[in-house]
Amino acid sequence: MKLSERWLREWFDPGVETAELAERLTLAGLEIEGLSAAAPALTGVIVGEVREVAPHPDSDHLHVCQVFDGNATHQLVCGAANVRRGLKTAYAPPGAAIGDGRLLTRSPIRGVESAGMLCSVAELGLGDDASGIMELPADASAGSTLRDCMQLDDTVVEVNLTPNRADCFCVSGVARDLAALFGGRLKSTQVATVAAQSDRVVQVQLAAPLACPAYAGRVITGINPNARTPLWMSERLRRSGVRCIHPLVDVTNYVMLELGQPMHAFDLDKLEGWVVVRESIAGERIALLDDSEIELVAGTLLITDDRGPIALAGIMGGATTAVSERTTNVFLESAFFEPIRLAGAARRYRMHTDASQRFERGVDPRGQARAIERATQLILDICSGTPGPCAVTESDTGRRPPAVVQFRPAAVKRLLGIDVAESRIAAILRSLDMQVDDTVMPWRVGAPSFRFDINIEADLVEEVARIQGYESIPARLPMTAGLPAVGDATSPLEARARNTLSVRGYFEAITYSFIDPSLARAFDPGVESVPLANPISSEMSVLRRSIWPGLAQAALHNRNRQVDDIRLFEIGMVFRQEQGGLLQRRQMAGLRTGPAVRVHWSDRARDSDFYDIKQDVDALLQTLRQERVRFVPSTHPALHPGQTAALVRDDAVIGHVGALHPAISARMGFDKPLFLFEIDCDDAGVSAAAQFHPISKVPAVRRDLAIVVDESVTADACLQAAREAAGDLLRDLQLFDVYRGQGIDSGKKSLALGLIFQTLSSTLTDDEVEQAVRRVLARLRECVGGTLRD
Repeated sequence: MKLSERWLREWFDPGVETAELAERLTLAGLEIEGLSAAAPALTGVIVGEVREVAPHPDSDHLHVCQVFDGNATHQLVCGAANVRRGLKTAYAPPGAAIGDGRLLTRSPIRGVESAGMLCSVAELGLGDDASGIMELPADASAGSTLRDCMQLDDTVVEVNLTPNRADCFCVSGVARDLAALFGGRLKSTQVATVAAQSDRVVQVQLAAPLACPAYAGRVITGINPNARTPLWMSERLRRSGVRCIHPLVDVTNYVMLELGQPMHAFDLDKLEGWVVVRESIAGERIALLDDSEIELVAGTLLITDDRGPIALAGIMGGATTAVSERTTNVFLESAFFEPIRLAGAARRYRMHTDASQRFERGVDPRGQARAIERATQLILDICSGTPGPCAVTESDTGRRPPAVVQFRPAAVKRLLGIDVAESRIAAILRSLDMQVDDTVMPWRVGAPSFRFDINIEADLVEEVARIQGYESIPARLPMTAGLPAVGDATSPLEARARNTLSVRGYFEAITYSFIDPSLARAFDPGVESVPLANPISSEMSVLRRSIWPGLAQAALHNRNRQVDDIRLFEIGMVFRQEQGGLLQRRQMAGLRTGPAVRVHWSDRARDSDFYDIKQDVDALLQTLRQERVRFVPSTHPALHPGQTAALVRDDAVIGHVGALHPAISARMGFDKPLFLFEIDCDDAGVSAAAQFHPISKVPAVRRDLAIVVDESVTADACLQAAREAAGDLLRDLQLFDVYRGQGIDSGKKSLALGLIFQTLSSTLTDDEVEQAVRRVLARLRECVGGTLRD
């Protein structure tokens, strides 16, 4: 938001330099983003009075003018259509500098000597209007500097407001904080009531009271259509970044900048019947002031008359009832619109205006009549006219009373760590227009109607801190007892998973929970995903049932940018529709593609395969102390048949691992196999606490067995049978070779198992080891049909 420093000081002048004023506001939470001069230097440019105008002897469109500078009359040539006798305008004599810094000289124009020039607004750098020379007020003193006449010695202050400070979206709001900071008295915000001179009103109906609980209006007739916006007002609007359009529009913009209440002016003669505030019907259309026409969805808040929509409530007026140069009768509108409703409409139609920004953050719900009165007086002063009564239509349905907060002064010390006298606390709160009852404990503090952000005790403490000054709070470390940290035996599963996967070369990704419906069907065919009511786009319109689609898209994005080694994981929520409603579950998932190891001269390069990601998952399960989880051959619609395993614990499937299905891989455009895993965090549960096992001081004994089994027998089944049979003497069990070929029958394979036996107390005898080996061989023969290879 931009505002004029002079205008701000009219409301409250702290008597300090601009830099200090800006610093104090910034420290109080109203960040000053920039300070800039209100106008170029315009050295030597003065007020000139046109005394005579004659045609140029050698041009049809030029004029020879005699201009009085307060001391003497000078001849110059001017081509502006609006130059006329008696006009006060901006005169740049020889030696003066105009807006772009050019110095003027005396020179002939078509044979006529010209001593300088009469300037347009654009030439002075004060706007874009180059249609004619600047017209100054008739009472401007010829010969005075233009800077003095227009009070150009001013600074434009740009304020960056946080969303909760909607009350400072105007000059009076910033001035209120400024007065509180410097302990001064703010200029009264009360506005004199304008007496009605006619009984003409427009009937108003609030058909959507929750969205619009208050609507003020006033009819003003007999407006002078030839009136022009005065220079002082147009300059304040310009310095605030608002373009002058029409006196009626300029007045409503001025009041919005001054008091924070957006307004709108309708041409009364273009209205038909009652004004109704209602929600739109799907398919209705409205032509707007920016020459656009939009089709409305159902539920958009509108201002309508008997013929249809005349304004998009709180955002932009309609073209059919816009004021113009011929307007003589006007209906002024000032309303309160519910912020969330306005924010949704502005985003839906991609229309963010000065009015919508203020309504989205919240305007004073009790300031509508005050804005009407202020605008009425300005219109009467500029355009004359006959005002009717200020009619306020209200509904209690959508009104939220200002908060009354229970406040304990001791909370200031507790939260800020500084001592502030109770009298000072009360003075600060009262300076911000709060009602303070300090005769009871806790105090009862009533927030003003324009402070939506005051709801709890901490909000009031924040106000005390702002005005007292954050810089007055000493910076010191908190005093705490230095107790040694005690480790948690069951540290969070997710933290350990992140650490393990990061060590193995995986990068954590965060993908959207919203995915493309077609991609969701590809990974989980036959199951409907949960649709979003208001999706960002059609490609992000359903909730994910798995993290895999998002990770696969992230991998493809990297692959398309020449990234070869891709290893990603994510831990997040997945969503499934169950009979009881929406079910949310936490899941960890990962993928890898590209080289299995970094290219090195001592090793042969190869791409990742199923066993690489299986090894990653196995390491992850060991870190999570999920020893009972087994890899069981399985199927999954998103995974390659024959390269898929289910993670099974106690007969329950807690995840899957495998290669991406070739059809999905081809559809997405992968040029190499993609391997994925997923584990349901909720099903995995809390892992067992780590236990200490002492290291044996006696030697271990190793026996290697080559077992011939059917091709269909899994290594896991052999390992499980051997582990159960070996008993407590077994310390480690390894599968170190798989052989098929000469000496092995077709349909058979040889699995080489390494069994390591050891105790803690004594060295094992050969007899003890041989008994254990015989038990293992017997169990393998019984369970998997395994025989000892010759």
